[in-house]
Amino acid sequence: MLPLVTVLVLAVLTAVAVGGALLAAAGWWAAAAVAGALLAVAVHDVVQRQHAILRYHPVLGHARFLLETVRPEIQQYFVERNYDGRPFDRATRTMIYQRAKGTHGDQAFGTERDVNEVGYEYLPHSTAPVPVAPGSAPPRVRVGGPDCTQPYDMALLNVSAMSFGSLSANAVLAMNRGAAAGGFAHDTGEGGLTEYHLRHGADLVWEIGSGYFGTRTPDGDFDPARFKDVAALPTVRMVELKLSQGAKPGLGGVLPAAKVTASIARARGVPEGVACISPSFHRVFATPRELVLFVGRMRELAGGKPAGFKLCVGSRRELLAICRAMVEEGITPDFIVVDGSEGGTGAAPLEYEDHVGTPLTEGLITVHNALVGVGLRDRVRIGAAGKVASGVDVVKRLAQGADYTNAARAMMMAVGCIQAQRCHTNTCPVGVATQDPRRARALDVTDKSERVRRYQAATVAQAVQVMASLGCTGPEQLHPGMLMRRITHTDTRSYAELYEWLEPGELLAEAPRSWAADWAAADPDSFRP
Repeated sequence: MLPLVTVLVLAVLTAVAVGGALLAAAGWWAAAAVAGALLAVAVHDVVQRQHAILRYHPVLGHARFLLETVRPEIQQYFVERNYDGRPFDRATRTMIYQRAKGTHGDQAFGTERDVNEVGYEYLPHSTAPVPVAPGSAPPRVRVGGPDCTQPYDMALLNVSAMSFGSLSANAVLAMNRGAAAGGFAHDTGEGGLTEYHLRHGADLVWEIGSGYFGTRTPDGDFDPARFKDVAALPTVRMVELKLSQGAKPGLGGVLPAAKVTASIARARGVPEGVACISPSFHRVFATPRELVLFVGRMRELAGGKPAGFKLCVGSRRELLAICRAMVEEGITPDFIVVDGSEGGTGAAPLEYEDHVGTPLTEGLITVHNALVGVGLRDRVRIGAAGKVASGVDVVKRLAQGADYTNAARAMMMAVGCIQAQRCHTNTCPVGVATQDPRRARALDVTDKSERVRRYQAATVAQAVQVMASLGCTGPEQLHPGMLMRRITHTDTRSYAELYEWLEPGELLAEAPRSWAADWAAADPDSFRP
């Protein structure tokens, strides 16, 4: 409605000015020229497909691009905050947009970071870098343990979990089409597997949460028959149980009432126009042992496709209880996605965003060490999610113990997100995080899907190039000693020195002193201390 109103108003003003010039004074021609020029700009903005903000805010939307030319103060204040309030630095934000648009990714001058600040991290290059073979296929990671009969080869960077409902249909379609074209995976999020996830045929990681949307009985329980039918779809390559989300661990998913449209209500099996809040706990399990058995059941119902779970790490003791249950039952997930507390969301209390949950670095290293310590690391692949944006982010997470990575807000920016932080209000100005069809129309699926493909391809290519600069021919050669961190102004250490790294089976043989208390207290039949 807003674009049409803008065009109509300018058309009327142009007609009035022309009429005034013909009937009154020649001075009206200046006003007619101005109004006509604005009308031409408005028409162009509405019909073009590259900029969603101009499609929904013709003429006025150009103010945003004007602000981008004023650097660094105005740009940083207005447009450099990510959608959950934590900032992406200017270089990262610019990098995402440039790669998505297919423009150059280099910049002049040197680093914009203070390399002497405490916390600065860097990757020491090799004096003898290895070449990257021209045209070589990017590395992939095989996901599938000994009980998996349909393993999947995962890309190094994939679309992280974002639900239809939180995102518009067009945003989901753009990401799905981009993933299909680029050959990487698209996580559905917990909001259910919908027609928009299936239309373009991308490889899907079907996520179910505590609300069991898409596989839900009328009373809100898990429906195994429905799950089996959906998991059998050929584009569903893996199934994932969401235990917790980085930005709001300990809470269920939240979809504000304004975004629960009729289509959302049908997809999720919930009332229209009522806030959709997932329970903070699961009905299908109550103990670590029951969790492990349920993941095994998911894999069986899915016909042997990889099954795993996602969590933001909380208590290390609880994580070890899950690992102890794996050992005792002889059942392991095929993958675990570690979501850091710095992960984004469309709606969560500030207290949870800033103070609850383990950051990705500590969570990732903890999960990696726990699996190594119980001798199961070779059976379980680890994904890392939480503010992954650049090729260096990918390499750093692989060096810390991950096998692959997922990105959410970077993919949102690739489809046009300008970080307006209105996700929870249903008034996203560029049609990414809204269920308002007029606003969603501004996002052109064809154009934005190509941006998603370009962004992922360029970022993985840079990750491979960085690995080569470190002297690595593949991600399997990365290790914690390759990542350095400044801990004081005069002391820099590698992650191999900063953290304790367990040996395979060490917890089962004799737990080191720093792990002994938690390992001894880990109870596979209770999540309680």
